[in-house]
Amino acid sequence: MSNSHSFDGITEFVAVAETQGFSSAARKLKVSTSHVSRQIAKVEKRLGVALFARSTRNVKMTDAGQRYYQHCQVLLDGIAHANEEVGSQQVALSGTLRVSAAGEFAEQYIVPALIEFGALHPDLTIDMDFNSNMADFIQEGIDFSIRYGRLNDSTLIARRLVDRKMLAAASPGYLAKHSRPQHPDELKNHSCIISNNEHWRFTVEGKEHFVKVHPKWRSNSGRSLVKAAEAGLGICYMPRSSYGDSLQNKSLTPILEPYWSDKATTWIVYANRQFLPLRARLAIEFLVERFADWQE
Repeated sequence: MSNSHSFDGITEFVAVAETQGFSSAARKLKVSTSHVSRQIAKVEKRLGVALFARSTRNVKMTDAGQRYYQHCQVLLDGIAHANEEVGSQQVALSGTLRVSAAGEFAEQYIVPALIEFGALHPDLTIDMDFNSNMADFIQEGIDFSIRYGRLNDSTLIARRLVDRKMLAAASPGYLAKHSRPQHPDELKNHSCIISNNEHWRFTVEGKEHFVKVHPKWRSNSGRSLVKAAEAGLGICYMPRSSYGDSLQNKSLTPILEPYWSDKATTWIVYANRQFLPLRARLAIEFLVERFADWQE
């Protein structure tokens, strides 16, 4: 086998393996589906084995494909690391960095950090989408997203950015009209203001303690949650940094402080390391370093 051609089709093969389709791999690589198909056919001919079992509905790796994928994954990862190590100090980033984020933390802290990153790379365009839904990285062309809390999709890669402490609060008016809860279980008798989670996690006697609450107001906007709490609609439970100025100006009063959870982790989430462009890799490293010593 000629060494000059032994790497042909590897990128396309890994893309098909990880996106589970020729069309999705083509979208990820920004090439035509026919190009991907031709490259896979060349690899299979070169190796003398079928790497994928194709049907009209899906693509599945063969046993040989599984073994080949494991070796190729290590190979591409090593090349990516080598390219970064040599080029990251002198590269001029360009193109568009697409980031999905949501919440007050992202607007107050992530945005200024990415603005600074953009200033370091004048030819780079940054496109931020504020949307609380989990991004479809392939279909939407998102490089990475910023999310907090527990992540359910095990196929994604999540890198810890910061740990944020939760805080429960209500308006003085609400607390004047209702009995002030002294234990998380008492929240079952209160109106609550939630984003997408009706099961609130507290710490009771050193252990996780979950309470199912009854939503009076539900929204995927952190600012609207704060406004609803300030209006006296109920009790809110969010990371401290999501409350803006409402705690300082005393429009909201902290409650249940001994039971607040400190496990609201904010993550940088992306689909696959091998296909992250250098601009995304360096942006992620910039954010991780910037928030290494961050205190809420």
